[in-house]
Amino acid sequence: MAPPVHTQRSPSPSQPSGKGEVSDLKMQLRQLAGSRAPGTDDSKRELFKKVILSMTIGIDVSSLFSEMVMCSATSDIVLKKMCYLYVGNYAKGNPELALLTINFLQKDCRDQDPMIRGLALRCLCSLRLANLVEYLVGPLGSGLKDNNSYVRMVAAIGVLKLYHISAATCVDADFPSMLKTLMLNDPDAQVVANCLSALQEIWSLEAGTSEEASREREALLSKPVIYYLLNRIKEFSEWAQCLVLDLVAKYIPSDSNEIFDIMNLLEDRLQHANGAVVLATIKGFLHLTLSMTDVHQQVYERIKAPLLTLVSSGSQEQSYALLSHLHLLVMRAPMLFSLDYKHFYCQYNEPSYVKKLKLEMLTAVANESNTYEIVTELCEYAANVDVPIARESIRAVGKIALQQYDVNAIVDRLLQFLEMEKDYVTAETLVLVKDLLRKYPQWSHDCIAVVGNISSKNVQEPKAKAALIWMLGEYSQDMLDAPYILESLIDNWDDEHSAEVRLHLLTAILKCFFKRPPETQKALGAVLAAGLADSHQDVHDRALFYYRLLQYNVSVAERVVNPPKQAVSVFPDTQSSEIRDRIFDEFNSLSVIYQKPSYMFTDKEHRGSFEFSEDLGSLSVGVESADNISPAQRVEASDNDLLLSTSEEEESRGPSNNGSAYSAPIYDGSSISVVASQTQSEPTFQNRAFPAYALQSNLAIDDLLGLGPQVAPAPAPAPSPPPLNLNARPVLDPSTFQRKWRQVSASLSQEGVITSEGTAALMTPQVLLRHMQGHSIHCIASGGQPPNFKFFFYAQKAEEPVAFYLVECLINTSSAKAQIEIKAEDQSTIHAFSVVFQSALSTFGYQNLGESLV
Repeated sequence: MAPPVHTQRSPSPSQPSGKGEVSDLKMQLRQLAGSRAPGTDDSKRELFKKVILSMTIGIDVSSLFSEMVMCSATSDIVLKKMCYLYVGNYAKGNPELALLTINFLQKDCRDQDPMIRGLALRCLCSLRLANLVEYLVGPLGSGLKDNNSYVRMVAAIGVLKLYHISAATCVDADFPSMLKTLMLNDPDAQVVANCLSALQEIWSLEAGTSEEASREREALLSKPVIYYLLNRIKEFSEWAQCLVLDLVAKYIPSDSNEIFDIMNLLEDRLQHANGAVVLATIKGFLHLTLSMTDVHQQVYERIKAPLLTLVSSGSQEQSYALLSHLHLLVMRAPMLFSLDYKHFYCQYNEPSYVKKLKLEMLTAVANESNTYEIVTELCEYAANVDVPIARESIRAVGKIALQQYDVNAIVDRLLQFLEMEKDYVTAETLVLVKDLLRKYPQWSHDCIAVVGNISSKNVQEPKAKAALIWMLGEYSQDMLDAPYILESLIDNWDDEHSAEVRLHLLTAILKCFFKRPPETQKALGAVLAAGLADSHQDVHDRALFYYRLLQYNVSVAERVVNPPKQAVSVFPDTQSSEIRDRIFDEFNSLSVIYQKPSYMFTDKEHRGSFEFSEDLGSLSVGVESADNISPAQRVEASDNDLLLSTSEEEESRGPSNNGSAYSAPIYDGSSISVVASQTQSEPTFQNRAFPAYALQSNLAIDDLLGLGPQVAPAPAPAPSPPPLNLNARPVLDPSTFQRKWRQVSASLSQEGVITSEGTAALMTPQVLLRHMQGHSIHCIASGGQPPNFKFFFYAQKAEEPVAFYLVECLINTSSAKAQIEIKAEDQSTIHAFSVVFQSALSTFGYQNLGESLV
């Protein structure tokens, strides 16, 4: 049998196909370097194209540097451009080779063709090499005085590039003053714009160290300069017009006549086809008239038409950018846009991010005259196939209801949503009905009649379930099945993952108990026991709070948990007016798109995350997620998570199953064991501790729950004082942590093991962080993936605010081993802190195998 024939694909003539291709290119370029035969330039073009293509796709062709420079001796401008592109790409990585380009670039800067002079000067300035600075000064000076505007334009930006390479060289050569002269006298508008851009950046950077530069920067905002630029604004390109208009927005006119002069001069810019020019003009109008209320309002009326026209034309991305600015204006002055609400109706082919903005604007402009039309339109969106938009539309209807006085029709529409039998519609509507009842209690009868027909099994979203539970507890006297529905929810307590739902369930059953005691007595005992055994700190603390409150006095408990209902008049806005004002000051920038001031996404301390240095490991510190905990950048320990602390008697009884320092009542399904402390005549609050009050003889909690009298145990012995007192609210930022970690040399190293139960609990790192915080030891950063976890803790000595303890804890859950390194500014107490830290970890079954002081 004959072997198969292998077909060989011929390589592309314009693309290298093997390792020897670069060598072939080098040889061919060297042959053409000194040739003057006809057609040489065409051959060079083909070779240059292959070199540029290889460079573009990532093939290293830096070995051809010498040959490319030799072949650049030609008058063909296309070859010049490709050569400059090659040189600019490889010169920075090969500073020695870049010296080879200086001679031919300087020669080209004196070429007769102005295009070649400009391209050569641009390439020379783009090398960005400090050792070539001395070769830039001469060509730049000549370029600024060149007869051709293109060369002067390139030279103006070249001065800025030189400044970033060597600011001292740029200033010593007096280039800024040359740029200023060129800006005020050059006949070419693009040269003026480039000079203005370069001067703004140079003088802004120099202003911090030079008073002269500060004065020059202020001089850009003087009346002569502003008027000079405005009179020539029609000559500028769109980019240059935005540059000038941004400068005008910062200008402070001397009187109102000057304001009107500038606005009249820029009136036609509002009709420009470019959205950036229109936005820059609007910014100037708005900032110039901030001190003139009536005129400022007229500006809003004037800019509506241009903005609405641009929003409806152009790409979706451009429309979104313009719509974001329109959204900001609508939020600032909704009444001025109330008649234009139809412009904010959603189109079927618009993307979701555009629809969401329009829904927010429809909510803002709704008033007595247009509410019916807007709500009718929003109700159509509730059946949208786009579920997020359907949800947003239902929320919009609810927001309109909360800000209107006559809500009869809106309430009927909301209740109709509950009959649509769509889970997400029902969920959003329940949340809105809850808020509606808080503001309009008079609608409770109609709302409860419909809500009572909803099965709790069909409501799965946590917020919706919490809203339903709130209504069951708040209006349990009007809902016959409320106690039994709540009791069925307790049966699924362990399957409920949302702490919000469990918190609402605790409160709702207690409210129901005060209104219908016989039917809710068993459920109350069950929910208190489940809450006390809950691993979530907030749920546990609230259950303990209710339990002790009932122990103290049931009447007081009723006044605390179920006070007389008062209508809520105002709901908090998601974005404060102060934030909106900051965004307005940064009009025509990314702040409007992001809907947050620039410092929130540019300043390091406000960014979502940043990295620790290498000596602390790659631990992200920023927004906390469900899978990877990362505390905030500036950690201030708080006892808000520990709603209730315990008395000394309870602390001495030893830790319970969940690590708390008291013995929780035990519920066996039929009874509750209640432990009462000694009687106190008046409640006292010391160290944020809620005392355990004695049972009242007439309203004992045991009798209310039908449990009979209980026997109080003998008083426990007084606890021994702790070996080391720690500050419960220390303050330490990550940068200080890093600095202290480097400075403190002595450390205590430990190795230990953790039980299988402890490692299982540590698979959810939040458990460890909350537990350590309860011992005044706080986490400043954490990271890693199972089975390896890394934590950085810190604590502070109570008696000495400057004495910190720093801990690095490495835990491997597969091997059940832990490595701990402790550093202390107070070396005398490092062993005492080690005992406290080990004691805190003992809840997870930690055993120390040995330690050493380094």
